[in-house]
Amino acid sequence: MTDATAPGAAKPLFSTGYKSVVLSLLLAAYTFNFIDRTILATIGPQIAEQLKLDNTQLGLLGGLYFALLYTILGIPVARLAERFSRVKIISISLVVWSGFTALSGFANNFVQLALCRFGVGIGEAGCSPASHSLISDYFEPRKRATALSIYSFGIPLGSMFGAVAGGWLAQEFGWRVAFMVVGLPGLILGVIVWLVMREPPRGHSEMPEHPVLAEDVTPAAPPERLGFVKGMLHEFAELLSVAKTLFTKWPVVNMVLGVTIASFGSYGSGAFVPRYFLTAFGKGYGESEWTWLQVFSTPAGHFALGLAAVGLITGLVGGFSSGIGTLLGGLASDRLGKRNPVWYSLVPAFGLMIATPIYIAAYMQPDWKAAALILLIPGVFHYTYLGPTFGVVQNSVEPRRRATATALLFFFLNLIALGGGPPFTGWLIDVLSQYNFNHGGGQGVLSSLAGAFGGGDVGASFNTACPGGIAPKGSGADLVSACSATLANSARQGIILSICFYLWASLHYFLGAIGLAKHMRERGEAQKA
Repeated sequence: MTDATAPGAAKPLFSTGYKSVVLSLLLAAYTFNFIDRTILATIGPQIAEQLKLDNTQLGLLGGLYFALLYTILGIPVARLAERFSRVKIISISLVVWSGFTALSGFANNFVQLALCRFGVGIGEAGCSPASHSLISDYFEPRKRATALSIYSFGIPLGSMFGAVAGGWLAQEFGWRVAFMVVGLPGLILGVIVWLVMREPPRGHSEMPEHPVLAEDVTPAAPPERLGFVKGMLHEFAELLSVAKTLFTKWPVVNMVLGVTIASFGSYGSGAFVPRYFLTAFGKGYGESEWTWLQVFSTPAGHFALGLAAVGLITGLVGGFSSGIGTLLGGLASDRLGKRNPVWYSLVPAFGLMIATPIYIAAYMQPDWKAAALILLIPGVFHYTYLGPTFGVVQNSVEPRRRATATALLFFFLNLIALGGGPPFTGWLIDVLSQYNFNHGGGQGVLSSLAGAFGGGDVGASFNTACPGGIAPKGSGADLVSACSATLANSARQGIILSICFYLWASLHYFLGAIGLAKHMRERGEAQKA
């Protein structure tokens, strides 16, 4: 595992090849993290149809119910990661969240599925804080944003595999099998991580000369045992110190707000994109006789998409562009940051600002092929915010506080963004559906929004007339058409409104550029001291 075999040789402790293996394993773990986290968006329509769930309930399952324990437990698990083996924490976490994902396939009602989502959140709480800390110890500051962007590539990669595999499995075998199949491989990966990965010394990448003796590879001595009161005071002091950096330093807090608000819009809109494509361009869902790549010519000459085809389109299109954007953000900010650190904030600011109108244009298209083609573009700009933000956060704290910094960031980010984004968009779609159902489906986004929140006659209940978003079996053609048109239009409007949060996030990244160079310079001097 080392480049040197003789004592006293001033060579890196870990070879470049081994660091690549570690980063690949962490990327694989984060990919499964997002497969298990986001698969619900793709197979959600089938679950909603069978369990009679509305959009708000789907949003809660994909957002708040997962995010609650994920965010709350993230902080204590991160504190353990500052003192004990991060590798073992990641391995155990993989097994836990993968197991609960597989168990989701046995749920028979909303409550049972919610409990499984809580379990997935418990397991995934141990992944990113420990992983960010490990990456920061393996890779020096000038390569850190790039390494973290490669790790973050697990987001689009996992979302893509979750959409493609989830859609095909749900259409061919049902949503229960989809949960089980995507959950089981994570159990194997957890064992591989335990056996292959090694724990680096804390602050290893900041050392001018790295140790090479075998004993230097082992983790530090067990932490000092403190009494309960002193221990709790110490933990709160550590949390307060990290929180002070994240939420009182002008450049850092604006970047934290930027990633949180952008993720709020992204999680919210992304949770309902498959459902929008199905209702706007599909023949329906639950019709498992369709082959996984098949599209159907209707009498009007249009094409209708099946569940698997929607998963393939949204997964590949979104995964391709967002994957490029994630890697590009880290590479571009590290390269430009050598000239001026201000680019760690400006790259995401410009990216989000450019992506927003392109996304809106895509969802305004009347044809799925045009929408899919346009959606190849915005993710390249949108996802540039991940690597630079995580890099700045990691470079802003001491090595022994990096897992805690990630946990606090993710607590703030995921409780608001992941916990609130999907329920907000789902609730918004339900409110718009109620209005559009009673006032026709041809109104624009702003007129529907004004009408839905303007009061007045409520009218017939959309959820009663169209349980799960579709007309009951045996309904007349008029009701079938009204349910489908209403849900398609309302989903499109809800997605567009959620995407507008990217402009708000862009503003915070522009504000974060103010004073960022000075902050990074001060942190660099502090690390050398």
